[in-house]
Amino acid sequence: MILSHAQIEDIAAATTKDFNRFFFREDGQAARSTPRGTPIDQLASQYLGLKVSFTRLSPDGSLCGVTAYSDTEYIVETDGMTRTIPLKQNQVLLDSSFIEPGQIKKLCGKRRFTLAHECAHQILFQMESDASKTACRRQYSERRAYSLRDLKTREDWNEWQANALGAAILMPQEEIKYAIVRYCPNRKLVCYENHFIYIDRLAIKLICDVFKVSKTALTIRLRQLGYLEDRPFSEYRDPLEVWP
Repeated sequence: MILSHAQIEDIAAATTKDFNRFFFREDGQAARSTPRGTPIDQLASQYLGLKVSFTRLSPDGSLCGVTAYSDTEYIVETDGMTRTIPLKQNQVLLDSSFIEPGQIKKLCGKRRFTLAHECAHQILFQMESDASKTACRRQYSERRAYSLRDLKTREDWNEWQANALGAAILMPQEEIKYAIVRYCPNRKLVCYENHFIYIDRLAIKLICDVFKVSKTALTIRLRQLGYLEDRPFSEYRDPLEVWP
């Protein structure tokens, strides 16, 4: 199933609207102008019915999360030892580095985006035809152990959609609009080859705090929605900096 960005935005808007009705008891009629981030943990567990667990997924931390559409298992090698870990239907496994002491706050944005990405995979899977679901589940036979590389490779075609949908759920378009009006009204943010003037850096920090996402994830989303424009670094001039 190949979706356009417009279709992905529609799916995200419908999902978050229904979740807000479920979680916040909103009827969709109340006026609100304060931006609000999506409580992705509750969306995953209470709304989608996913079981989220943590384990060490790779020796170098390169794999952050994985999910499956049917009971299976995968193998991972760490510290010279091979482990076979069960992966159940509607389960999400996140890397245990996200909950290590001293890392919870530091990796909060990365963990939330990873979970949103895996939620997006599950949402997109539910939109497939019954025949496609059956074929996909057959691939994940519980009689065979898959490595994490196998699991990820089988979904490479869908990764870009999961990234886009995950970002749109984590940072809904309507909520981003509220944030822009609140923190940088009547103007666009400007990126000078990954540099920002002070007032834009402050706005980005405040918006990141609202959505609990990384600067990288937010700037990609703002660029996609047309709230951020790129200019060459040669044009960079911050009125609050002193230039010789």
